[in-house]
Order: sequence, then C-alpha cells, then structure tokens
Amino acid sequence: MKRKVRKILLFIFLFIIVLTIFLLYGPISYFRDTLITTAMTTKSHQFIATFLYSNKTIEKVMSENKVIETKTEKEERKNSENYDKEILDRKNNELYKLIEIKEKTFSGYLVAIYDPKRVSIATSKYLGKKGEYITTVSKDNNAKVMINASGFYDPDWNSNGAIPHGIVVKNKKIVSEFEKANVGGGLVGFDENDNLIMGNYTKEEVKSLKIRDAVEFGPFLIRNGEKSIIKGNGGWGIAPRTVIGQRKDKIVLFLIIDGRTTKSLGADMNDLIKIMSRYKAYNAANMDGGSSTELVINNKVINTPVAGEKNGLRKLPTFWMVK
Repeated sequence: MKRKVRKILLFIFLFIIVLTIFLLYGPISYFRDTLITTAMTTKSHQFIATFLYSNKTIEKVMSENKVIETKTEKEERKNSENYDKEILDRKNNELYKLIEIKEKTFSGYLVAIYDPKRVSIATSKYLGKKGEYITTVSKDNNAKVMINASGFYDPDWNSNGAIPHGIVVKNKKIVSEFEKANVGGGLVGFDENDNLIMGNYTKEEVKSLKIRDAVEFGPFLIRNGEKSIIKGNGGWGIAPRTVIGQRKDKIVLFLIIDGRTTKSLGADMNDLIKIMSRYKAYNAANMDGGSSTELVINNKVINTPVAGEKNGLRKLPTFWMVK
C-alpha cells in the first residue's frame, strides 16, 4: 500500500515538474509572457523573471508586450501639416506632383493634380471590341499623367479589355453601358464644376447632374469626409491598388500601390483609406486594381505593373488622364 502511495506521489511530482517546464518554456507563450511582464513591473519581484529566463528572452517579451500610446493632438496636427505641405508645396505652378508612398509591406505613388479641369476619361479607340495598352492611349491623347480606371467584363479571365463594367461618361456623353460589376461603389466622376461625384446614378441622373467624365466601380472609400467602415480587409485581401480622390480644395489625388512582388505585397481597403485620409481626401473611390494597376507619366511607366503581358501592362478599356 505504501509503495503504491509513493508511486502516486512520484507521478504527481513528476507531472508538476513537466507541467511547470511546459508552462515556463513551452510553445504556448501566454504563461511565460504573463509571468515576465508581471514580475518586471515591480522591483521586488524581478528576480523571479531573471532567475527563470535569460535577459534576451525578457527583453524580447517586454518589447512584444507594451502599450503604444495614441499620439497627442499636437503630434497628430504636426503630422497632418507635414502631409499637407507635401501636397501644397508647389514649384513653378506645376500641373501635378509625384509623391512616393512607402509603408512596411507596400509602396507606391500619390499624384496630386492641381487643376481638376485637366482630369478626364480616356478610352480605347476600339471600345467594345478590344482594349489598348495605357502607353498607347497616353501617347494618342498627349496625356501628362494616366492611370487605369474601371473594371471590365472578363469571362474566363481571358478578356481583351474591350467592355468596361457599368456606365462610362466621356465629355458629357455616355459612351458605354454594360452590367455593373458586383464590387460596391457606383458612378465615380466629375461634374461640370469639377467636383468629384460618387453615387448610384441612373442615365437620367447622369444628365441632370451634368456629369462630364465618369466610370462605375468601387467600393467607395471616403464619401463627403466620412470613411467607410471596413470589416477585416473588406473581403478584398491585399493586392495592387488604384484609387481616385479629391480634397476639399479640389486638388485631385491619384493613388497607385504596387503589389504581388517581394518589394511590395499590396494593400487592403483599410490601407487605402488611411493614405487618402492622410492627404485629406474628402471623397475617394477604389478603381480596378490587381493586374490592371498602372501609372504612366509623360508616356513612361512609373509603377511596377504585374499583368505579365507587354512590360507588365494589360489591355484596358478606360483610363483617368491629365492633359
């Protein structure tokens, strides 16, 4: 009987030792992190952590468990002023300004266009039959800046970029209308007063609102100063992105984010809202992204397109251009 009790006690003792080792040094970090952070907050108990763990382990745990305080109003205002200065510092009344965007996991470009009258829609010459490369359309239109615009009908992922989704308005005329893509958003374009208009409009409303240039796509990111609420990544994942927006002072913003490369993974919808808000976009909408994301300045490709066709470009039906 005594021998049996000793075996049970030995088993319990060994079990406690194994469990303690597992909790202190095992793959589940919760107990270790809790012990170290709790002990290190008081001088009288720091010896518990230093006895059980190396200084390197303690430093690692403490660096991974900390409170990052929100910036003060003064700091936020200073950051906002710096971003605003990037936009407003303009040399020799230049038509546009190119700003590099560099984040931890992605990079790209923001183009500020100072005269919204210069922003309009360009299309493939063969709209409805086939798309064209952005460099061809840029050269044909003598454009200073050009980005891709709406999505397009793409059966079996083998389209020639012929048919854009939704309504396309060019110089106050509806030049194309096909079924709307299921991507949220709606019509995105400029009225005759050069205000960026966003909404779900019919053909009749397009005429009554005197919309001069527009395409349909989405989702809307910022509307009249209000940011869209994105749950998770919004169901879009991360990818190359194209965005058009406008500030209250009417400066137009083109945002291009590269993706699907080792240097730039891509951005999600929250990333886009964050960047466009940083530069004070009052309205902003997502355009077609992925393999369609392209930026050309003076007929030179600036970003890193990933379509795998001609120089990474793909044939597209619609573009935003600055003339």
